[in-house]
Amino acid sequence: MSNDCLFCKIVAGTIPCNKVYEDELVLAFRDIHPQAPEHVLVIPKQHIATLDDVQVQARAVMGHLMERTAHVARLIGVAEKGYRTLINTRGDGGQEVYHIHVHILGGKAIGPMVCNK
Repeated sequence: MSNDCLFCKIVAGTIPCNKVYEDELVLAFRDIHPQAPEHVLVIPKQHIATLDDVQVQARAVMGHLMERTAHVARLIGVAEKGYRTLINTRGDGGQEVYHIHVHILGGKAIGPMVCNK
């Protein structure tokens, strides 16, 4: 846990969230600024700042995170029609909270990703 991390405070229960799923390793909750009809964040409870900070010992946690992301997509009803998952990494990648998290975006056709130069 990191004392100054927003998501660590959510995991600790000091900041409330609209929880969708929780187990011993991950927490999933609705994004407060949704970019799609369904926008859920899935985070490991263990503080890992960015994808670049994942170490060998976190393989099991990261595998669980990915498997549970698919589970949450089924729970919120977007799996059958399709959804986008996204992990932003660092500033140029759009990461705003430095605690690794997977965005699940669905509930409508998302369309192709376009990166403007």
